[in-house]
Amino acid sequence: MKAPRELKVKPIKNGTVIDHINANKALKVLKILGLPSPGISVTLAMNVQSSQMGNKDIVKIEGRELASREVDEIALIAPQATINIVREYEIAGKSKVNLLDEISSILECSNPNCITNTDEPVTTHFTVLQKEPLILRCHYCERILDQTDVETQFKVY
Repeated sequence: MKAPRELKVKPIKNGTVIDHINANKALKVLKILGLPSPGISVTLAMNVQSSQMGNKDIVKIEGRELASREVDEIALIAPQATINIVREYEIAGKSKVNLLDEISSILECSNPNCITNTDEPVTTHFTVLQKEPLILRCHYCERILDQTDVETQFKVY
């Protein structure tokens, strides 16, 4: 009997690899990044075995490095993710996402009566009360948001 062939994903020359994404969250990461989009090659591995996490997702993006705001948004969905910057097929930089203590202008408050949901020129601002599991508090109305509330804002259709 032949040994099963291992399928390998082609390495990227320049771009970003997002590893250690919580299993089945990669599509939400793609939504945050506005992908797929014309001219950008994306490789997606979902629910693959991981010795550290059990199962995980991986996203490879050819020819694009992430903005710091995008990394901050990814931290809300995948707090254990690592960002690898690839240049000339080599890892030029590696870092873990870091959930900030305060989050501004990324999420919407779920309270319809919050001042941020009116015509007032006020941007949202949340304080991170707890990182695992995620619990946030709105600076203005003190509404509490949990991981489920946050993930609903990154719905994938």
